Amino acid sequence: MSKTLQLYQRARRRIPGGTQLLSKRPEIFAPEQWPAYYSRAKGVEVWDVDGNKYVDMSLCGIGASVLGFADPDVDAAVKAAIDNGSMCTLNSPEEVELADLLCEIHPWAEMARYARGGGEAMALAVRIARAHTRRDKVAFCGYHGWHDWYLAANLARGDMLDGHLLPGLEPAGVPRGLTGSAIPFRYNHLDELRAIVAENKDELAAIVMEPVRDHDPEPGFLESVRETADEIGAVLVFDEVTAAFRMNTGGIHLRYGVNPDIAVFAKAISNGYPMAAIIGVGRVMQAAQTSFISSTYWTERIGPTAALATIKKFQQHNVAQHLVEAGKRIQTGWKLAAERVGLAVHVGGLPPLSHLAFDYENGQAIATLFTQLMLERGFLASIAFYASYAHQDEHIESYLDATSDVFTVLAEAVRAGAIEDKLNGPIAHAGFRRLT
Repeated sequence: MSKTLQLYQRARRRIPGGTQLLSKRPEIFAPEQWPAYYSRAKGVEVWDVDGNKYVDMSLCGIGASVLGFADPDVDAAVKAAIDNGSMCTLNSPEEVELADLLCEIHPWAEMARYARGGGEAMALAVRIARAHTRRDKVAFCGYHGWHDWYLAANLARGDMLDGHLLPGLEPAGVPRGLTGSAIPFRYNHLDELRAIVAENKDELAAIVMEPVRDHDPEPGFLESVRETADEIGAVLVFDEVTAAFRMNTGGIHLRYGVNPDIAVFAKAISNGYPMAAIIGVGRVMQAAQTSFISSTYWTERIGPTAALATIKKFQQHNVAQHLVEAGKRIQTGWKLAAERVGLAVHVGGLPPLSHLAFDYENGQAIATLFTQLMLERGFLASIAFYASYAHQDEHIESYLDATSDVFTVLAEAVRAGAIEDKLNGPIAHAGFRRLT
């Protein structure tokens, strides 16, 4: 990994934080061991810049490459769009076709706007909600990106986002004037939302949340949130950036029969090509006309083209079912392998967004050793598995075989108190940590 390590050393000198995305820092997987850079990726196979080949059984493009890397159908559509001009003085017809398709899949929605990333799309949704209601405050639950409206929660108290993002995140650079404008509540804790409403009823522009993340909503929770938004005249925004197009074709809220006023999509919508969509009811979306929401690169052709090709493949091949089945096999495999050797683990998350935790005081060190040993066996593996359509039986079976072997090593090391002794580098970062 000499080229990889040298390149990352250069990056840390030239790029604040080393990477553009926190979730791609090698330090959160296995410091000084995780291959930070790729030269080629196809399906679920990845080649790093040193020529080492891995099977990606981890985050698969941080959840964006839901069909697999370099999907031939999506890439063919994109290449055709490039040949016909990816940017023009005029608008691409694909953006109208995509709006029709998204509203067809989500019959409650009537209009759409676009961006090119999940964070900016959420900021756009909040702007529209504030413009529609002429109010400022936002009650939120979950993780919603890096923009000022969200990080403002930590202005009031530095740990407000700890349960929603990463411990230790400072809101440096966020205007102090936004203090008190973003107020968090926990998922399935309706009492916390009601307390926020009681204190800020006439000031809440929006209730922003992921309809589902790691587990199902309790009976009546989403319905009560919907009713609360209606009662106070706030806009209900569902952040579907992570969950959508995994358990079903479209937003996961469709599975629960509760419709928002706005839903936001990114990641899986376009299989790795930059694209985000904000859909909503007409009376709310029209408020975009009363604000200034406009950007040149929101009009390029590749994003909508990739989204159309991706969504159509979901519809034609029932991709969501494949993702769910793959995730269930991984979760079951983790549990069985752990039980066999007496390793204490916790397995959770939606099947296509599975998570693993080692239930020990030094669980982070165990997770780091797991990643290290799986790298030695040719797998990009961590405590998360994001399923893709390119994950086939042979990938899952070989991964679970390797996992079983590694769990045996981990169990023996736990009993011997030798986890840290087996590490070839530092323990992975568990929270937000500055790189120096």
